This record gives sequence, structure tokens and C-alpha cells, in this order.
Amino acid sequence: MATTAHHHTPHISADTHVTLAADTNQARGIAEYALAFMHGPVHAGPANDGGGAGPRGLGIGEPDASVREKTNLFHTDACICGVSALALGTNAPTLLRAEALRYAAPAAGFGSLGAKIKAAGTTLGTSGATVFGSTAKVMPEKAIVANCAAVREWDSNGTNFGYNPTLGHVAGEFGHNDFYPVAIAAAQLAGEDGEFALRGMILLDEIRGRLAEVFSLKTYKIDHVLHGAIASAATYGAMLGASVDQIESAIGMVVAHHVPFRAIRAGKQLSDSKGSSAAISTEAAIVAMQRSMHGFLGPRDIFRNPEAVFCLFQKPPEKGMSPFNLILARAGSDFAVMGMHFKLGLYEHQSAGALQATLDLLRRNPALLEDKNAGRISKIRIVAYEPAFGIIGDPAKMDPRTRQSADHSMAYIVATLLRRALESGSSDWAKNMLLPADYGPEAIFNPLTRAIMKKITFVHGGPEYDRRYPEGIPTSVVITDDRGTDHDSGLVMFPTGHARNTSADLRGLLKHKFSMLGALAVENAPALVTRLSAIEKKSVSEIADLYNFSIKTAAKPFD
Repeated sequence: MATTAHHHTPHISADTHVTLAADTNQARGIAEYALAFMHGPVHAGPANDGGGAGPRGLGIGEPDASVREKTNLFHTDACICGVSALALGTNAPTLLRAEALRYAAPAAGFGSLGAKIKAAGTTLGTSGATVFGSTAKVMPEKAIVANCAAVREWDSNGTNFGYNPTLGHVAGEFGHNDFYPVAIAAAQLAGEDGEFALRGMILLDEIRGRLAEVFSLKTYKIDHVLHGAIASAATYGAMLGASVDQIESAIGMVVAHHVPFRAIRAGKQLSDSKGSSAAISTEAAIVAMQRSMHGFLGPRDIFRNPEAVFCLFQKPPEKGMSPFNLILARAGSDFAVMGMHFKLGLYEHQSAGALQATLDLLRRNPALLEDKNAGRISKIRIVAYEPAFGIIGDPAKMDPRTRQSADHSMAYIVATLLRRALESGSSDWAKNMLLPADYGPEAIFNPLTRAIMKKITFVHGGPEYDRRYPEGIPTSVVITDDRGTDHDSGLVMFPTGHARNTSADLRGLLKHKFSMLGALAVENAPALVTRLSAIEKKSVSEIADLYNFSIKTAAKPFD
């Protein structure tokens, strides 16, 4: 959905928010905002190249305790997902980690880049960044691509839906909390502590989250990771003390040279490119930022460039404008991360409403679980919205043969949950939490799962469902039993893990998830969770050593 650009947006405090109006150079505005968020007031010369006043003079970022707590949870969640994917030998994370370890950072640092960082007022803390499970210092872009790929591999970390009705910014673009390794790498390079690293994580989520609210990339078949790549370039540059010009240049390069289309997600059986899309785009963003810091000049004012993707695909209201206003938080609790959602297990987030509806039905009708071969279940009808129907309801997904396709098949996900519930005899979310083993070769071709899939019909609910997304995940499930009686879940909007769900024991379920995935990865899962949590309390040396732990290696690769 397009958003309407205005010169002024009401109800936004200049003390807590930055407004980058559509008639200004928003790439430069993002740069000024990011630098101020990390280091305090920025004085960058003429503002916005004559395109209106930028956010100069802002104080340092001051997110409140709720924002820091939620970001910490998302960071721990992301890392546990990533480390467990490495432990089980998944292909792309293992390959990219090995690749990173072949790119040792120069012992003397980064030469002129290091000098530029120091001249900008920060120090070069180490000669490189680290990958999960290693102390080896490698080139930062290689550490970042490896760690981001691992984080994303299970498709089980956080999600945003680009929905901010208060501002009327409801473009509804997807996104995921894949990018925290950018902030850790930058903090390691800069020799900074955990408070600095956490502020960088919040900054990155804020930029990509707000872009997702104002511009729907998927509408134009562009992959959502572009927003994350823009945010990664800005955050990495800001954390390392790049100039406003350098950050603007890097954002321009990302948008001009590295637009990823959703071709990576097309096809009957998905490839490594799907899970590593965020990582690969972010690698390009980091290289763009480093080139800018060396003096390479990228295109300026990219959001108003008539031949760049934003103005090309969505015509601005007037000449000399971008298609949207961008409003970014500086202080308080109104940060994008507060509207992001947790996945409590391995599943495509568009299926979360169906999972909740199914468990609700089983809790109210335990007799459906009496026959362990699903004999009490005759038919299952799932009704949901677009884009869920289009993404995970594709008829080709009724016969998934790879993990990447299985976790994007509504029929497979719900059938697997039902198989787990029949085995456990329980409707409890924790007891039926979907884990990596539920997407392994044996599980994908499990006869009972396949039999349940044949009972499933997935239909589009039409306008009544579509209008309720992305506010929620509108889904309903009807299970018809062996006597012909229909059991209707009713409409589910805010399933467990959704930011607006207030009934679930979120922390308890996350603790269970961390325990289950962590045990796959290390000998002492609670110790790993402690290591990765409370980032703002970590010292400089603890951030430098954050990924120094041993990862268990599976006897054979998972896939």
C-alpha cells in the first residue's frame, strides 16, 4: 500500500523523533540521524544539499529500558538460531563461515580506513571481526555475511510487518532481525563496549523497520532485505565514525548497485539464496561503506533519484520528492523494534495464526488427539489472507522436498504441528514447538505428516481477511472430525509471539526455545544464553570475545 507524503506530520515530538520529509535528501538525513544516535550532535555543513533542513543538533540515542530489553531478547534469539544452524552443519552458514575464516584481517589493521576511523574520533579496536565459535580476526564483511547467514538459516528469528497505523505508515513490508552481527562487528572494530553495540542494534532495527512501514518492496518483486542493507550501511558507518557524506554515498551505492529481486525466492524448491539473502545484501552494504570511507563517491540523494527503485516504482506526489516521509525515533519507547514479532519455533511467520488456531482447537477438543494416526480428523480447512496465501499456499508447496520449501508450506507446517501434537497428546505450544528435526529429511517424508497434508485445504479469505493484515495475522481453522462435526477456531489475529499478544508466556516460551536450540549447539546452553544476553553490560573485552565458545559438530550435515 502506498503512503501519502506530507511536508509535516502531526503528533511527533522533535525531542523524541526525527522527521525526514519527502522533499529533503533522506539519504543524507539518515546519515545525520545515525551519527547523532551513536555519537551525539552532528554538524555536517549545508543541510541536505538544499533540500530542506536535516536533523542536525540531535542528542545521542536514548531508547528506554523496554526497547533495550526487547532488542536484547531478539539478539539472543538470533544468535541461538545461528549457532544451532552451524552446529547441525547446514550448508550456507557452514560454507560462508569457512569462507570468512580464509579472509584473515591484516594484523596492522586497515591502513587508510583505520586512519579515517581514528580521525573521525573513534579508535580501531581490533584488526578484524569474529565469526560464531571463533576468536580469529577476519575481514568484517566476511564475518558479517557468515554470521547473518547463520542467524537467518532456520527462518526462526524475529519478524516485522511494516505496520504503523498511528502515522498512517502501513506499507506492510516484511523484514527480519538478521542484522545484529553488523553492530557487533562494528563495535569490535571500533573498540567499543556493549552499550555502544546495543545502541547500534536498535539503530539498525529502527531504520530498516521504518523503511518497511513506508515502502513495500515486495509489491515490485524486490526482496525485503534491501531495507536491511540500507540500514546496515548507515549503522556500520555511523558506528565507525564515517562522515555524513560517506554514509550518504554508501546508501546510494547499495540502492544503485545491489537491489535484490525476489527471484531468489521463486521456484518449487528453494535454494540457499533464500536463506542467505539478507547476509549477501548486507555484505555488499558493508563493502560499499568501506569503499566510501576510502574515498569512493557513490550516487547522492538516492531516495529522490527518479531512476532509483523508490521513485521509479512509486511516483512521488511532486517533482523533487521521494514517495514517503520517514520518521525515526531518537528517544523513549516508540521504536520500530517494539512492534516486531518473535517466532517460537521453526515456521514461516505467515503460518503463526494457523498454528495458534490449531492448538486452540485441540485444547478445546482434546478428543481429536485420541487416535494417534489422526483417525479422528477428517478434514482441515485453513483460511487466511494475502500474502500468506500466495507465499505459503502455492500448490507446489504441497509436496515440499527440501527444508527451505517445507518451512514455506502452510500444509506441511500445520500437518507437522498436528503430528507432533498427536505424538505428545498435548495442545501445549512448548511441547509441540517445531524444531530443526521437524524439517529434516525423515520428517519431510513422514507418512503420517503426508497423510495429514492430504486432509488440508488452504483458501484465501478475501477482503474480510486481507483488510486485517498487517495489523495481525488473520487466520481461522476448521477441523472436521470423523463424525462430520466441524470445530471452528474462530478468527485468530495475534498469535503467540506477535507483538500485540498479551496472553502468552513469551519469556517462558523463549527460554524453552533457547534451551532446545542451544542444546543442539553447545554443551552448556544456559551459559551461552548468559553470554549473549544483557549486551549493554558487556565490557570492550567481552564484546571482542563475544563469539568465543565451542560449537558442537553434528556427526553428519543436517540437510
